[in-house]
Amino acid sequence: MKGLILCAGRGTRMQPFSHTTPKTLLPVANRPLLQYCIEKLYRVGISEIGVVINPQQKSIAEFLARFDFPGTIKIIKQTRPLGIANAVQKAKSFLQGDPFVLLLGDNLLCEELHPLVQAFQGQDAALMLSRVDNPREYGIAEIRDGQIVSLEEKPAAPKSELAVIGAYVFTPAIFTAIAALKPSARGEYEITDAIQALIQKGCSVSFAVTDKPYSDVGTLERWILANRWMLDKSHGSRVEIGQNSLIENCTIKGPVLIGDNCRLQNAEIGPYVSVQDGVTLQSCKIADSICLEGSTINGIEGKIEQSVLGRSTILHGGGETKKVTFMLGDHSQVALPKKQKE
Repeated sequence: MKGLILCAGRGTRMQPFSHTTPKTLLPVANRPLLQYCIEKLYRVGISEIGVVINPQQKSIAEFLARFDFPGTIKIIKQTRPLGIANAVQKAKSFLQGDPFVLLLGDNLLCEELHPLVQAFQGQDAALMLSRVDNPREYGIAEIRDGQIVSLEEKPAAPKSELAVIGAYVFTPAIFTAIAALKPSARGEYEITDAIQALIQKGCSVSFAVTDKPYSDVGTLERWILANRWMLDKSHGSRVEIGQNSLIENCTIKGPVLIGDNCRLQNAEIGPYVSVQDGVTLQSCKIADSICLEGSTINGIEGKIEQSVLGRSTILHGGGETKKVTFMLGDHSQVALPKKQKE
């Protein structure tokens, strides 16, 4: 069995951060989303992985070249954003007739892939599902006798509460279904249409249901939320401090993850804060936020919450509000006016 991770999306909802970094390399708890996908595949015994990228995403290729992986990773190029099914079709020669696990590179799953792979045994395909409170906003599976019998995107009258969450296993039969597809109304070749075609041909499509957190990290709000629950999972209430980081006169409430070569002075940090390497936090209060590499906060009076500071961002000054939120792209500089003395 091989693995396939799709990373060629444009990430327009993650701007300004996706202007400088592909969204699959954006960090959650200081690790790129793509790394979580690779490690999850490896834990179910998959050591041959294809990663589909846009040719302009050179930073993904550079990351993979540096990544210490005991198997093989092949880069596959999708020059035009024509949908998930099209990206899968581009990987046909790499997959060479083997069954494969398909992951979306901007999806973060707390669930391991073992239940999905087990559900696939003896089937033509298997999907990971999760119960949702608002099924009208998802692709919903209709279940009968332990099999998926239909899929419907954002149904007006949902036939279940089980949503498709971006983890699949396929046999090569999926390529026959993809070859017969026509573009959807949004001009893309949809994987849900290909799965529906499998079902209509009489193929067996099974499923595994997870009750663990997952997220399509496709918006800034979801990015912060994913960072929060991944810190919860990996650190509990623990504080981790990297090498050569200076901590002076700080109150830190975990979970907090601090990288290497950071400088933290006279600050209140946490909970749910991830700090990458080379960050400076001085005379500030920050919680439920992400500080990317080399960013600086100095002398902010209001408590910073649910914020993301891009690489090498500088934020300093005063501010008279009790709480503030920032979404600052890489190399931004913001100076807040200091509170005037009466």
